[in-house]
Amino acid sequence: MDNERIARAALSRLMEPQDAAGLALVQVAGAQDALRIATGQAAAGPALEQEITGLLADNGQGQSWSGVTAALKRWAPRIPDLAPERDLATMARLGGRLIVPSDDLWPEQLRDLGLQEPLCLWWRGVEQQLPELARSVALVGSRDSTSYGASVTGDLAYTLGQRGYTVVSGGAYGIDAHAHRAALAGGTAPVPTIAVMAGGVDRFYPSGNEDLLRAVCNQGAVLAEVPPGSAPTRYRFLQRNRLIAALAAVTVVVEARWRSGALNTAHHAETLGRAVAAVPGSVHSANSAGCHRLLRDGGAVCVTDAAEIVELASPSGEGLAEPATARAAEHDGLTLEDLILLDALPLRSTTSVEKLCAVAGLSIDSVRAGLGRLGLLGLAVSERGGWKRAKDSV
Repeated sequence: MDNERIARAALSRLMEPQDAAGLALVQVAGAQDALRIATGQAAAGPALEQEITGLLADNGQGQSWSGVTAALKRWAPRIPDLAPERDLATMARLGGRLIVPSDDLWPEQLRDLGLQEPLCLWWRGVEQQLPELARSVALVGSRDSTSYGASVTGDLAYTLGQRGYTVVSGGAYGIDAHAHRAALAGGTAPVPTIAVMAGGVDRFYPSGNEDLLRAVCNQGAVLAEVPPGSAPTRYRFLQRNRLIAALAAVTVVVEARWRSGALNTAHHAETLGRAVAAVPGSVHSANSAGCHRLLRDGGAVCVTDAAEIVELASPSGEGLAEPATARAAEHDGLTLEDLILLDALPLRSTTSVEKLCAVAGLSIDSVRAGLGRLGLLGLAVSERGGWKRAKDSV
């Protein structure tokens, strides 16, 4: 078992996700030396301190080496609980694994997170390379979804799965669960769906979704950046949202309240330069207020079907949705005068050209020319020297 993997396993228990000071320390010193410094087994020299300070400043963290010093005190109470070999053994017993950035299985799209790239991923599921960015779509939304949200999510996830896309979500109740379930039913990709968890992957949360998440493990992947046994706290739910956004080319908010956590995922996607989409709902539904907020503020594209999502996920000029088609109306293309004349024509009895002039307010030449055009189009018929509207044009 390599030392790099053991070090990152230990660091994932020592540090919270998105701990800027810790991530900067690992990026500059490397995982093994960072672990020694973080646990007090080694000290950082002036050059290392200066480099970390510069990295934090470059990433807008506004911290100096004093921020790392404070972090060392914050990490100290967790040091006695570090047992990376035990955590790795737990994953092996569950049929899972730990992957690190140097592994072939590591999703390249996570590198777009920069300093916020996770230290490692605890992985349960098929040992299969995750799809490239352009083949992944995140479907997120409210836990208390409505029947409308459930129906739309199911349609989108199933159709995306049929087209070979991987559906990414958070494993929660509501929209997340509907997305995973439909993706499993319709998925044709090697990894049809990915559930990104806020707690350890050794226990499925929420418990009501245990059967669903086991099915995701059997056919797809369940991922977390925190080690086995970690509780899914509110803060960790917000932290994991950046991973959902980073794994997908498009983040689609299907249904969300005004302050839904799904909007946090959309914000991460926007920050990464990923496409954000929202499904419109009833203006009377509180569960669609967050979607309408995204659309109103210009942060999201309105989508109504899977084809429109595929268009957003595809490289420019590819995967374009077929233009909406509708049966052309017989009145399409008529001039204003022709429309006025058509309205003036009676439906049952015939009328004369002179009466049409009076009713339509048109000259006799305009009426005669118009009747000729309407006749050719099958909108008007002549009977015994008079004119009336054709039955099919009613």
